[in-house]
Amino acid sequence: MGIFSMKKIILMGRSECGKTSLTQALRGEKVIYHKTQYINHYDVIIDTPGEYAENRILGRALALYAYEADVVGLLASAVESYTLYPPCITSCVNREVIGIVTQIDQPDANVELAEGWLREAGCERIFYISSVTGEGIWKILEYLREEGEVLSWEDVGI
Repeated sequence: MGIFSMKKIILMGRSECGKTSLTQALRGEKVIYHKTQYINHYDVIIDTPGEYAENRILGRALALYAYEADVVGLLASAVESYTLYPPCITSCVNREVIGIVTQIDQPDANVELAEGWLREAGCERIFYISSVTGEGIWKILEYLREEGEVLSWEDVGI
């Protein structure tokens, strides 16, 4: 894998929305379900447990960890029946916040609903991905690529 510069992203969202699977896909790893128990720092990705977003007290830690990232990624699964994100939550951080709709490959996916939640939360840029099929992963990698860097297919591992 070639060396290139990328913005650092922190992934936030409720349990089982696909944060760790997305982390694996972005790193070119085989996607295997793994429950995240604590905040994991990888080269340019911070993977957080869903419980941090689901618990008010632990949620404060997410705000602190967001300072270590260039971009905050709010994830919403296309198969979720509710959202944790209140309207305009993105205004609470001084980082760029993107929305990521996950699990778009599922038969019962409601992409429009998940997108609506992310837009209401304040996300202007939305990505649609399937960590299993790889759909949309390259778009996030391209977005995170530092300006002036060239990202080849060999770098992505696709």
